[in-house]
Amino acid sequence: MIPVLFALLGTALHTPNVIWMDAFEARDRGMTIEAAQTYQVWAWVDSSHDAEITLGTQTLKIPADATNPGVAWKHAGGVELPKGKIGVALSDNVSGVAITTLSNFDPTKIAADLRVNDKPVASGDGRAMIDRDTNSTYKMTNFKTREDWETYAAPLRQKFLIACGLWPLPEKTPLNAKVEPVATHPDYIVEKVSFEAYPGFLVTGNLYRPVGDGPYPGVICPHGHWEHGRFENTELCSVSARCITFARMGMAAFCYDMVGYNDSKQFPRGWGHSGGNISEEQRRLEGLWGIHPFAMQLWSAVRALDFMETLPYVNKDKLACTGASGGGTQTFALCAIDQRVKVSAPVNMISHTMQGGCPCENAPIIRFNASNMEVGSLMAPRPMMMIAATGDWTRDTPRVEYPAIKTIYALYGAENDVDSVQIDAGHNYNKLSREGVYRFFGKHLLGGDNWANFTEPAYEMEPVDKLAVFPGDAKPEGYPTGEQIVAQLKESRRAKWNAILPANAAGLDAFREKARPALINAMGLSLPTAGEIGTRDVQKIDRGDYTLVRMRIGVNARKESLPVLLYVPASKAMKGTVVIAQGAGKAALADIETGGPGPLVKALLADGRAVLAFDAFLIGEHNAPDKRTDRLKKAFPDTFLPTDTAYRVQDTLTAIAYARGSEYARGPVDVIGIGDGGLWSVLAAGIDGDVRAALIDANQFDADSDAAWSAGPYIPSIRSLGDITSASVLVAPHRLNLFNAGTVAAWTNAASAYARAADVSSDGIIKSDAISPEAIVAALQ
Repeated sequence: MIPVLFALLGTALHTPNVIWMDAFEARDRGMTIEAAQTYQVWAWVDSSHDAEITLGTQTLKIPADATNPGVAWKHAGGVELPKGKIGVALSDNVSGVAITTLSNFDPTKIAADLRVNDKPVASGDGRAMIDRDTNSTYKMTNFKTREDWETYAAPLRQKFLIACGLWPLPEKTPLNAKVEPVATHPDYIVEKVSFEAYPGFLVTGNLYRPVGDGPYPGVICPHGHWEHGRFENTELCSVSARCITFARMGMAAFCYDMVGYNDSKQFPRGWGHSGGNISEEQRRLEGLWGIHPFAMQLWSAVRALDFMETLPYVNKDKLACTGASGGGTQTFALCAIDQRVKVSAPVNMISHTMQGGCPCENAPIIRFNASNMEVGSLMAPRPMMMIAATGDWTRDTPRVEYPAIKTIYALYGAENDVDSVQIDAGHNYNKLSREGVYRFFGKHLLGGDNWANFTEPAYEMEPVDKLAVFPGDAKPEGYPTGEQIVAQLKESRRAKWNAILPANAAGLDAFREKARPALINAMGLSLPTAGEIGTRDVQKIDRGDYTLVRMRIGVNARKESLPVLLYVPASKAMKGTVVIAQGAGKAALADIETGGPGPLVKALLADGRAVLAFDAFLIGEHNAPDKRTDRLKKAFPDTFLPTDTAYRVQDTLTAIAYARGSEYARGPVDVIGIGDGGLWSVLAAGIDGDVRAALIDANQFDADSDAAWSAGPYIPSIRSLGDITSASVLVAPHRLNLFNAGTVAAWTNAASAYARAADVSSDGIIKSDAISPEAIVAALQ
């Protein structure tokens, strides 16, 4: 068996004879003493001034050493410690502490196999400090050619679908639409509408249409975060004025509720919007499946277009969308994924300084490498009007956002099809803003030259109790609750993905085309080449039978700096390179009693293999020994940046790519994942697609439990993409072995799916519970 070693973030290791801890973990956690006896105490101290170590109730002092200032390991003396947990207090100049029962213990002989840097500093990985959220200031990405833009745009569109559990698109189930009359006027008709976007999930609203047979252009109108939703009728915004005027102009207009507003009563408003009491845990549990208010509203908009297409008097080739504020976000989100929208007008929303302040505007993953400027540009080359205001976050639209988006339209020769009007007002969809949209829609949907000076005529909104689908406190009877809808969506997404899993090796390529880019997009990954990966602080230590290379690697453009220990056997007859992703960090692979590598690395070296061990994001040397590295805490973090787990999968991919092209290592690359590193490794091996063998410690992780994913390796939408089953299948046709799966059915199912795709027997894919050096070496033969 691999010796029991425990680690959290830094270096916290424990064998029967040694406890070795970075200072910040010792202060935070204390130490657990397994036997009352005398221990020798060592400290990694800055000797320029006195140091102090308190273990439980006993204090040891290390005097300053003026003749040898600097950071070094010092023996503090012996101390009697009781069995059990004790507190630890360290002076500020102590970076690490080790206690031992071994008389010949020498930490200086051990440190080289724990750390790349001999100084008590962090590795310098900049990802934890990336300042990116809804209120950051963004610059438009520069695209020189249409091909450059479309290469960027395709995965951005896919991110929106993946984020919302819509990849691949689900079956469009019957709308079961109900349309009831409200009022008939000489020049327009008002009706109330409900239909099912998903089975049982209602979209509710009002349809305003001209009198006559048509066919008329159709406009869908998400309302935004106004107090009264689609019933808002103030100088600031009138939804009914917009729709009545569209109908009078000769267009059918459908305004519909956002989740939790007005007649949308299956989910409480707090589930979908700011100010609710929905816990972060619930958001993560649902987000694993791409279920959140952004997703529900986006699919509602897609089905609203479907509904408009069912109306005999609507011209299916002339569909449009416009909304303000949160409705503006819904407008450009819909335009990003649905080409049926031929003309659009996002109002008071596209900004380089504010991306949306509500949960319903901030789906996970959608802005990893984009702001709303790039997202809005996905409308190109279809005509778009950008309405802005001097008194909100669109104050700079004439000089920033509009010119930026116009550069994308210019790539299509369509720069005259994007326009912008700025109103001297606060955040609004007021009469002047609406008139800008009327004129633009009139030009592009109705044609003719008589729209340039069009103004909104007087109107009268129908009474709310007549417009409402469920007046007053009435709720839809016989329809599922929000909780039931979430449960149904989880099951339908599981079934949808299971249906595309390959039944045999012949279906593997088709599955790979869907699953691989989806997983890459969900985690914000890239597949670096060896040439993109820089190396820093390389030190070689010749140990006779092998050489230890200590370095930091990473793609500079991503601010990566991975601490790496690479063991290279002296023999030229090398069998290949093994990348080890140890969830506890590379230090857990060392022999902390006598120094050098531990039993697994020794066994692999003896078998003629180079070994690359690394610290993944926020683990090990990503922290300074005396201070934990914490990520910046920002609003909607998984909207703008990958999660910790996604970064760790990326680090595993980077380590694999480096090993494949390293000047120090040769031959094919295998990957071993231990502890939490097992999950990173199976995902990385599947995405990489060219790892010769993936030996995975399942760590008895319950991969069929949403709670387990949420509490640990959280990745938005991962469950809707088949999680470990998809990753395992993507390893095929290369070798996959799973260790320590216990009785967890999810791993058994993953092994069976892999066996079908690899056209091998499922016998032997899951190994015994023990993940030992001997078992690993045997599996690599």
